[in-house]
Amino acid sequence: MVGNGHSNPSDLDVKKSETRSSKRAPTSKPPFTLADIKKAVPPHCFERSLIRSFSYIVYDLTLVWILYYLATTYIPQLPHPLPYLAWPVYWFVQGCVFIGIWVIGHECGHHAFSDHVWVDDCIGFVIHSCLLTPYFSWKISHRRHHSNTGSFDRDEVYVPKTKSKLGSSAFYLDNPIGRTLTLAVKLSLGWYIYLSINAAGRPYDKFASHYDPRSPIFSDNERVLILITDIGLVSFSWLLYKVATFAGFANVFCVYGGALMVMNAFLVTITYLQHTHPSLPRYDNSEWNWMNGAFSTMDRDYGVLNKVFHNVTDTHVVHHLFSYIPHYHAMEATKAIRPIVGEFYQKDSTPFFMALWRESKNCLFIEPDEGDEKNKGIYWYRSQY
Repeated sequence: MVGNGHSNPSDLDVKKSETRSSKRAPTSKPPFTLADIKKAVPPHCFERSLIRSFSYIVYDLTLVWILYYLATTYIPQLPHPLPYLAWPVYWFVQGCVFIGIWVIGHECGHHAFSDHVWVDDCIGFVIHSCLLTPYFSWKISHRRHHSNTGSFDRDEVYVPKTKSKLGSSAFYLDNPIGRTLTLAVKLSLGWYIYLSINAAGRPYDKFASHYDPRSPIFSDNERVLILITDIGLVSFSWLLYKVATFAGFANVFCVYGGALMVMNAFLVTITYLQHTHPSLPRYDNSEWNWMNGAFSTMDRDYGVLNKVFHNVTDTHVVHHLFSYIPHYHAMEATKAIRPIVGEFYQKDSTPFFMALWRESKNCLFIEPDEGDEKNKGIYWYRSQY
């Protein structure tokens, strides 16, 4: 608000973009350049502080330990059947903290943790291995996702199908029961299914997996990194197994496994909703360019969880423009670019659980607009067969 009591025009544009949930994102050439956007961002937003980045690891791990202590000390003392209610609460809260730690590992992969690549890779490798995420494998495919976001032909993840490519099962699952079952599988197993067999990923000529050094996802000089990744995952899995043989498999699941499942469910939810919305376009090779692809993403609002998740949820657009901005500067950078990019910025504040159901219903496949020969290389989500 300004002194005369009237809204600043840029503020009105921001409010309109936040409430818009069905208006299509612009697909025309932006009237600004990436350099114009970068000039609007305060220079300190691009600065990485090793000490500050480490402080978030210490903070998150402190929360993990406090939650672990409270759960293992007090939940077993609760009268039956209250532990059966208390453990899921612990899993949810601890799983949310796990997401924050995972996001720091993700930042390491983008070289947003410190000024030293080797430090970022060491920290990211340890963090992601302890969360059973293949660090180097996902870093490589995720980098290619950032290079090809919104491309129907080259994007690496959440690549929607056209109507003609849908299997018959999609039709039979297009109902409340089918959507519930589909979401249950996606949220419980979807992350590992994607990593294992590249489900919902870019089609390749042969079998693709984030665990296979020979996978077509990777180039020859990257294959040794995939082997290192696998060694990290096997080593931590072996450590979990040894702890389970000593403390009991049920105890390991209660303390770690349940929270990890919540983390995986949120990973799928967050990434799916960032790239799936009726207003977001997809482009074939004739229409795609990097800038428009970067803007074919959506900021979402998870309420208080935005802070727990280190704002990976509501700063995704600026992250696709400048992936090396640390999370602790991303909100400031987002606010700085919005007056410049205007309607190219997309945000939907629908509660995430409602948005998850809505998008699973309304974003079944993509097709170009019928009869629009000028824009036949631009695809939009559809829900009607």
